[in-house]
Amino acid sequence: MKKNSTLYIVLITLVATLGGLLFGYDTAVISGAEGSLQTYFADSLGLSSLVHGITVSSALIGCIIGGLISGYFATRFGRKNTLILAALLFLVSALGSAFPEFLFFTKGEPSIALLITFNIYRIIGGIGVGLASAVSPMYIGEIAPARIRGTLVSLNQFAIIFGMLVVYFVNWGIGRGQSMEWINDVGWRYMFLSEAIPALLFLLLLFTVPETPRYLVSKNQDEKAMAVLSKIYDQTMAKATMFEIKKSFDVSKARLFSFGKTIIVIGILLSVFQQFVGINVALYYAPRIFESMGAARDASMFQTIVMGLVNVLFTLIAIFTVDKFGRKPLLIIGSIGMTIGMFGVAGMAFSNTIGIGTLIFIIIYTASFMMSWGPVVWVLISEIFPNKIRGQAVAIAVAAQWAANYFISSTYPAMMEFSGGLTYSFYGIMSLLSAIFIWKFIPETKGRSLEELETMLINKKSA
Repeated sequence: MKKNSTLYIVLITLVATLGGLLFGYDTAVISGAEGSLQTYFADSLGLSSLVHGITVSSALIGCIIGGLISGYFATRFGRKNTLILAALLFLVSALGSAFPEFLFFTKGEPSIALLITFNIYRIIGGIGVGLASAVSPMYIGEIAPARIRGTLVSLNQFAIIFGMLVVYFVNWGIGRGQSMEWINDVGWRYMFLSEAIPALLFLLLLFTVPETPRYLVSKNQDEKAMAVLSKIYDQTMAKATMFEIKKSFDVSKARLFSFGKTIIVIGILLSVFQQFVGINVALYYAPRIFESMGAARDASMFQTIVMGLVNVLFTLIAIFTVDKFGRKPLLIIGSIGMTIGMFGVAGMAFSNTIGIGTLIFIIIYTASFMMSWGPVVWVLISEIFPNKIRGQAVAIAVAAQWAANYFISSTYPAMMEFSGGLTYSFYGIMSLLSAIFIWKFIPETKGRSLEELETMLINKKSA
């Protein structure tokens, strides 16, 4: 690597990780506003809890759409321009969700049409999340040198978790000392509006970073690509990297299955397993989990904060170890830890035993996920796909991830009504299967350039 280039790469990465921060911010901002939205819309209009549930989860529809179209936009318009589009969508969603009456409705007069408009703005934000969740790690993976790529891509997961923590404190600060009437009428608007600040910052900073050299080469802009590489590597290494990148684009036509179906299936299964182990159930429903096991409301909120701090700490562990120990060992260790944690929670649920043990097992589970499957799956998705099909393949993997997220999150309440012990046992079984999947099918990618990984894939296919 070129001397003093590390700071340059880290600064670029930090800009890209604002997409991850907004990903976390947008998906978690609803937690503070959910009760007020029910009062303002569903209760005042006499609507069912099903309609309220659709409103709360409407952003996930946008996430799936954004994931699906991310490949087209990243390939057609570039990684940087797609992130700019995501930033604009975040900004529009923040402003529109806060003031859905703008232009067409009277403020303070809820209606079905206004509720639909609000949901449209939330879906717009979800599309931004879907785009950012795919393209932020792709951007970082394509611009980062091999020796620190895992660390830098893992920063995106840290930004997601940090964004969730930030919005929890923002929501708490907005509602602190205010009456419920004020929060239900005005406070929830400020919660959504607060997202406009990081969205605007993300938008402005994106104009200061370069496009990735891999995308520039794909569009025959070799001089611009070389200029970017020259800021990262010394002249000799920059030329060698440029040669490898160009060579990778001469391998085959840019068809999705040019490199076989296996790599696409592996990417999809990585995404599905990341959700089927039940992490978003633990994150979205943490207070409900603790309450269902006997904790008082205040105690359950405190236990959720403890989980949040554990998430941050163990994501940092992944950041500092993913390029040292490798992707595969971290994922297998994480799967084993998640298996122990979920089967522990299941055992407590079967025996109706309430106590500190439940919290300990959930912390074991979330800590194991955050040091492995949380950040490392994003690292793998950003690096296992060949240059020519990366945009399309990442889009499929990310769309599968959001669809799996929606399925697991939406089925959790019904599964819990049937049996809490069986519900957590299912997530434990998925955790165990994820370990077997990694052991059997995932190669180690630590320290290899994206082009080396592509060559390895081609040789494997030929063999």
